[in-house]
Amino acid sequence: MTVKFLGTGTSQGVPVIACDCQVCSSQNVKDNRLRSSVLVGLGSKNIVIDTGPDFRYQMLREHVTHLDAVLFTHSHKDHVAGLDDVRAFNRQQGGAIDIYGMRDVHEALQREFYYAFSAKKYPGVPMLNLHEITSAPFELFDHEVIPIEVMHYMMPVLGFRIGDFTYITDAKTVDDSQVEKINGSKILVVNALQREAHISHFTLDEAVAFAERIGAEQTYFTHISHRLGLHCEVEAELPRGIYLAYDGLDLTIS
Repeated sequence: MTVKFLGTGTSQGVPVIACDCQVCSSQNVKDNRLRSSVLVGLGSKNIVIDTGPDFRYQMLREHVTHLDAVLFTHSHKDHVAGLDDVRAFNRQQGGAIDIYGMRDVHEALQREFYYAFSAKKYPGVPMLNLHEITSAPFELFDHEVIPIEVMHYMMPVLGFRIGDFTYITDAKTVDDSQVEKINGSKILVVNALQREAHISHFTLDEAVAFAERIGAEQTYFTHISHRLGLHCEVEAELPRGIYLAYDGLDLTIS
């Protein structure tokens, strides 16, 4: 299995105008963060987790030539807004893309991208096969996918475990029953928004505590606000085996 970090940033706390803070003006490419998403390679199959507003650019930047499925964590715009751009893969592959998400995610997609689901479709609209999932494991390309339900304040959000890789974003609390699903992962990815307290996201300290509780061989933080600080400075503070992810980071999980 391979994992490529397409984006490690967040819309939370990001200014809508040019910002001259240390992070936003940094010349270190590891401080340049698009909205959070990963590309998971399972043999010849490509899976994307979340299609945020930067999805099209992320696919072009990484020279992704085919897409087999999309998994959605939840329905917030910074995780779904780029879905329209799967139409390029529809055309190239000559078929629909399989989309996996909870019922509320599908309802949001049907509202936001209504034209893709109308009885009479305009030529060229995205072709999407919706597959409703719950917290129950399911099979995808001969691999078991284990959904992990976390709470984003009062909103249920899914993380996903595939083999020894677990990806969680937008978490504030995780029930013990869900921690059991994560235990034993070699690679853990989890959100670490900022240092200050936040109602719906792990802070840096909370993310470190969660990582130490799980005890994965390697943990990477994602969904990072510019408020967290410079990549090189924050990573220097982190305990052994815990890192800040960055856009373009490649992992191979055996």
